[in-house]
Amino acid sequence: MAAAARLEMSGQIRLGSWRPFTAVQLLAPTSGFVWAATTRIGPVSVSGYDRFTDGCGEMRWRIGGIIPVMSADGPDVSDSAAGRLAGESIFVPTSFPLARWRGDEFVAAATWTVAGRKETVRLDVAEDGALCGVRMLRWGNPDNHDFGRYPFIVAVEAEHRFGGMTIASRIRASWDTGTGTDGEFFRAEITSADFF
Repeated sequence: MAAAARLEMSGQIRLGSWRPFTAVQLLAPTSGFVWAATTRIGPVSVSGYDRFTDGCGEMRWRIGGIIPVMSADGPDVSDSAAGRLAGESIFVPTSFPLARWRGDEFVAAATWTVAGRKETVRLDVAEDGALCGVRMLRWGNPDNHDFGRYPFIVAVEAEHRFGGMTIASRIRASWDTGTGTDGEFFRAEITSADFF
């Protein structure tokens, strides 16, 4: 069974306002990910990556490939990236037998241990078995709140079959900080998926 995937995607990311992006991601739910993307702020390209490898998270972003605009690492970035890895396991569903499961007919919870961090992902499932969404308490500091665990929600708007495997193909991701503000920051469509 596949243990990893290479995903290509496009969509919109909210950086002040909504901006189009394209990205390639290497994802191995039991070990890590690298997400490399390009977007634009006005006429200027911004490119970089988010990663979680060897138990550590890191973000590096540059304008025009030269001028650093954002660099982050450390325990908070690593804890957030570990949660992201657990949530994005939906894109390699053959890895889920490695998780511990509990739940009922329409909500299943999979618990992963990611680099020593325990993460629980709740999957909302339709009557026909389609994945409707993912919910979890993920470490982060959305909207510059203090770091902590906040509800992280991924709405699955469509599924698609790639290489014999059906995965979520159109998603929207948001944080819920309890302030009533719109925490949606990411909309993406998977355009290609190769499993290995």
